[in-house]
Amino acid sequence: MEINMNSDTIAAIATAMSPSGIGIIRISGDEALAVIDRIYCSKNSNKKLSECKSHTIHYGYIYDYNELIDEVMVLIMKAPNSYTREDTVEIDCHGGVYVMKRILETVIKYGARPAEPGEFTKRAFLNGRIDLTQAESVIEVINAKNDYALKSSLNQLKGSIHEDVKKIRDEIIYEIAFIESALDDPEHISLEGYPEKLHKIVDKEVENVDKLLKTFDNGRILKEGINTVIVGKPNAGKSSLLNVLVGQEKAIVTEIAGTTRDVLEEQINLNGITLNVMDTAGIRNTSDVVEKIGVDRARSYAANADLVIYVIDASTNLDENDYEIMKLLQDKKSIVLLNKSDLDIKVTPADVNKYLDTKIISISAKHNTGIDEFEDTIKEMFFRGEVTFNDEVYSINVRQKNSLQIVLNYLKQVNQSIEDGMAEDFFSIDLMGAYEELGKIIGESVEDDLVEEIFSKFCMGK
Repeated sequence: MEINMNSDTIAAIATAMSPSGIGIIRISGDEALAVIDRIYCSKNSNKKLSECKSHTIHYGYIYDYNELIDEVMVLIMKAPNSYTREDTVEIDCHGGVYVMKRILETVIKYGARPAEPGEFTKRAFLNGRIDLTQAESVIEVINAKNDYALKSSLNQLKGSIHEDVKKIRDEIIYEIAFIESALDDPEHISLEGYPEKLHKIVDKEVENVDKLLKTFDNGRILKEGINTVIVGKPNAGKSSLLNVLVGQEKAIVTEIAGTTRDVLEEQINLNGITLNVMDTAGIRNTSDVVEKIGVDRARSYAANADLVIYVIDASTNLDENDYEIMKLLQDKKSIVLLNKSDLDIKVTPADVNKYLDTKIISISAKHNTGIDEFEDTIKEMFFRGEVTFNDEVYSINVRQKNSLQIVLNYLKQVNQSIEDGMAEDFFSIDLMGAYEELGKIIGESVEDDLVEEIFSKFCMGK
């Protein structure tokens, strides 16, 4: 997709607006080289950077007329071999906030304008360097919170979703072309038996679209983390477990039952997997009004969690509160931790298995034993898909999901038309609807306002 951009030249600070060793000011556009020529001065010569070879780095100084601003390194990337496919200049300066702002002001003074959020990536998309799914993956790479989220975003940046969508799209357009050709030239192209053949083809594409749709929940967990709730009776060791996982005393731990009355939230990285861990009030029947609110919240959070960690005090017998919790977890992904395994054991895995079919691990939060097995279990559940994960390690976003849902509806309508014995024209109409919607996903058929909405979410300088 090739679209001519406006000829104006944009500039922005591409690094964080905080003191650092290096700061980068990025310039892109037809006048990028002319702008740098106006403000750059080499140490030992009067060379113009516009006359230098592409992809070279030059040491020198940035001046505003006669005023020295900073000592810099300047990287030259000439069109089309740059991120935006335009002439691009990157000024590596000292990373002070003031000096970066001062250089940017100078760049703007001598011919550039301030870039909008995401405008560099927007230009890369509009100039055909990347498709829309790849553009969206850029912000996902920036926002990745763990190894798997990063891997997913990088795979998408390489074009994993683009390839899958394009393959479906190519197969659909082939069938559209066949139908149209047969309708235009029935003497030479027969449609006899074609509806049955098309039904099988559409069934396959429905399966492929479903496969992509299933990656949405994977993506939520990859990007946002596994919503994990710790439940159990008061004094079972929930808060102690949270402190062990976090690595510091975040939760108050006492021998007094009902100490935790509200939900404590922490985000931790466990073997490269992000867990949004919530330590809840101990679940028990209580007359304390405040504690009761906490107990009700615990039940609510557990009902909506991706993963529930049920902590049992193995040194005390199970009671009606335990049975209530196990009933709550019947249809949930869960791990049972038999805590205080260093004491006299009164609850065994067999006792729990009578009521709950799930992974059971003996631990001691106090002595930090069994924690490694617990961490390995979560990782294993994650990779096996029990806590949703996809081996292909990529995922769609909300925009892509909505479009795929529309595609799925179009394809199902094709099959319905086949089953109803409708004319081939109807097949072609719905196939074209699916084809165009798939085009919106990769940016080959997309409205300007949608493009603006997508890139407005980017950070400045990207």
